Amino acid sequence: MKRGMNPHHGSGNYEMPTKVVDASIIAAWCFREPRASEAMGILSDSELHAPLLLAYELTSIARKKAIAYPEKAAALGEALQMAFAVPIRWSEVDHLAVLRLAIDVNLTTYDACYLYLSRKLGVPMATFDQRLARAALKGWPDNPALIINCPIQRSG
Repeated sequence: MKRGMNPHHGSGNYEMPTKVVDASIIAAWCFREPRASEAMGILSDSELHAPLLLAYELTSIARKKAIAYPEKAAALGEALQMAFAVPIRWSEVDHLAVLRLAIDVNLTTYDACYLYLSRKLGVPMATFDQRLARAALKGWPDNPALIINCPIQRSG
């Protein structure tokens, strides 16, 4: 965890929670999607980590939105720049390990990158993606990388 100033308790130091964030969280915030305020709460006062893939996913989301709403292309570009200004610790992933994980938990390799990093760092993963949230628990029910702000339906 990273040490920082606690905005709620004067000038005392506190430990900022560390978490891996996926594209669903950052995109909700920067593109002002319906869960933007939830996303902002997740991003606030945290040390954020993400695989390098996040930058490509955010760019792809901006592209899709710009095609659907060409009149908003400039604003979407600004939102994308705002997303890239978020202080994130970018990480490479072990692609063979990601492949094995994707097969084991039946995820795309894209989603498995976030889960891999969360497990590697032993920190929570923040996602709004139900499928990714469920997969995070597969084979690791006491996962230290439990999902933040994504209510999941457990079966059984």
